Amino acid sequence: MISRHESTAAARIEEQGFESTKISDVLKAKGKGADGSWLWCTTDDSVYDAVKSMTQHNVGALVVVKPGENSAIAGIITERDYLRKIIVQGRSSKSTKVGDIMTEENKLITVTPDTKVLKAMQLMTDNRIRHIPVIDEKGMQGMVSIGDVVRAVVSEHREELNRLNAFIQGGY
Repeated sequence: MISRHESTAAARIEEQGFESTKISDVLKAKGKGADGSWLWCTTDDSVYDAVKSMTQHNVGALVVVKPGENSAIAGIITERDYLRKIIVQGRSSKSTKVGDIMTEENKLITVTPDTKVLKAMQLMTDNRIRHIPVIDEKGMQGMVSIGDVVRAVVSEHREELNRLNAFIQGGY
């Protein structure tokens, strides 16, 4: 069954067995301390502070949590939110709260650690997003970017090419 955020195109690609890497593999490769693995701010933080944090960590999005509840996800703030809702509208990033411009939880597109990488890539492409939170029954597990996903797909294809070359050359 396909959830409300998953496209049928992604399901068709997965059924053909083009890839087996899961989002959990991507998170493991990034490591717990990696920039973007799980950075956050609160709804009460200023947009200025959130953008400053993104800049310091060289990421394009932060998960937003409710103040005092580091596991209660309220949404996500991205560079795109900043451009469209602060810069273009002429608002002050120092006086605007993250909660005023973030993409709210009910509009979030998420994946689970068991989601196949190619399906996540399809979701990101279909919805024109570059960051996707990884959530399971225990809560927030991390965040992956389109760069993380592309890197995983390229790595998997490189491994497949190596296996095919070994087979062709009789190394199997």
